[in-house]
Amino acid sequence: MASKGPFLAVGLLIFLATFLATAEFSVAAKVPSRTISTPFNRTIFPSSFLFGASTSSYQYEGAWNEDGKGPSIIDTFVHTHPEKILDRSNGDIALDFYHRYKEDVKLAKFEGLDAFRFSIAWTRILPKGKLSKGVNQAGIDHYNSLINEIVALGIKPLVTLFHWDVPQALEAEYLGFLSPKIVGDYTDFVEICFKHFGDRVKLWSTMNEPWIFTSTGYDSGSLAPGRCSAWMNSNCSAGNSGTEPYIAGHNILLAHAAAAKLYRQKYKPIQKGEIGIILVSHWFEPFSNKPEDKRASKRSLDFMLGWYLHPLTYGDYPRTMKRLVGKRLPKFTPKESKLVKDSFDFLGLNYYTSNFAAHLSSPPNTVNITSGTDNQVNQTISRNGKFIGDPTGVSIFYVAPKGLYKILVYMKKYYNNPPVYVTECGMGESNIDDVARGTNDVQRVDFYKRHIMALHRSFREGVNVKAFFAWSFFDNFEWGSGYTQRFGINFIDYKNNLKRYPKRSALWMKRFLLK
Repeated sequence: MASKGPFLAVGLLIFLATFLATAEFSVAAKVPSRTISTPFNRTIFPSSFLFGASTSSYQYEGAWNEDGKGPSIIDTFVHTHPEKILDRSNGDIALDFYHRYKEDVKLAKFEGLDAFRFSIAWTRILPKGKLSKGVNQAGIDHYNSLINEIVALGIKPLVTLFHWDVPQALEAEYLGFLSPKIVGDYTDFVEICFKHFGDRVKLWSTMNEPWIFTSTGYDSGSLAPGRCSAWMNSNCSAGNSGTEPYIAGHNILLAHAAAAKLYRQKYKPIQKGEIGIILVSHWFEPFSNKPEDKRASKRSLDFMLGWYLHPLTYGDYPRTMKRLVGKRLPKFTPKESKLVKDSFDFLGLNYYTSNFAAHLSSPPNTVNITSGTDNQVNQTISRNGKFIGDPTGVSIFYVAPKGLYKILVYMKKYYNNPPVYVTECGMGESNIDDVARGTNDVQRVDFYKRHIMALHRSFREGVNVKAFFAWSFFDNFEWGSGYTQRFGINFIDYKNNLKRYPKRSALWMKRFLLK
């Protein structure tokens, strides 16, 4: 276990004072030229608009088996399948946020953030996943203390109630989200959170990125719980890549809706908060002007965004999914449809990149079926030899801010202009270990400038967008990439006691927010 340490080196404090006086000019000199209207600061948005940064429990906390916490499917997965993590690492210690959160939240305040998003580990509250198997008071005490620190500094907490960490006990008992039984156990868990934290937490998200969770956990088997079809040769012990992602996704929607109903009926009238769900999607640009490629673009959005947003808005899956998936796609009963429809006060959107989408003319494979190919689309990162955006340190992510604008406008047009919080947006760098190079993240500064400009354009055109959160506050455990990729606006020195250092992007954000 890494010992505690100061969140800023003394020498860096001196650097900060000098840097902040000249940050706007020094950054502009090194960033690729962009036309930015004056003034370009937070005043272009309403005063109620939130700027924050996001985190998650497994990627940050560490202390994986301390103070009564039970194991989750992620703990089991990384310990039994280290070969599926690029550097064979895990989150046993992670960033030691569990012990260092007071210093870390002060850093968020120093950098001018309005909001701080974190998730609650289900098994810190219910070690065995079930209310009947006992509540862990130490877990409640920890999150109470964290929330108190955040609120005392004038920062708004946005709490995610599920960030992929199903209790291992529930996975062993009934296969977690493959069973409708999880709806009741999940609802018991979230009610404990509403009871103990809802007097201070006014923004709740029930689920984080169900599309990623189901695709990696039940289709490719690359992440927990590591299930996939045997023909995929991915070292999965069991699974069906053509059916299980849809079953798990269906139960996620039902669990979300049950939690939202509980909160709205029992807690919202008193606590005056809001509840939503966080979805993820790329933007998909048609590969050509051909009608079939335009339809392929729409299908790609239906299978990534619409898979969840369509039921949440209209009470049923998109027609394209029903047609192409057929009987493998679960059906909502009339009661379930009513429960799911409009079961949110806001929608979280996580956006990272865009792809080109071309119609896949070859007939679908009827033997080796997977949810990832059901859309019958060829998704690519280049067209006629040109990438969709600037490359980053993550091979599949390209800088495409126009896609953020387009997907927000798309949600306005096709999904009744819901209140949207952009809850994750960021870019990664790979294999950077030294502090000097790691903190000089000029490309990330440019990335955030361009994406905030795109966000503002959508806002001017009537999109009901209310917040922007960077992913991530710190460099962290990036799932299958381990610690080889860095998405943080603050640098973690993994070689030196996990010391924290603000990057150029954090200091640019501070200047942007404080004007």
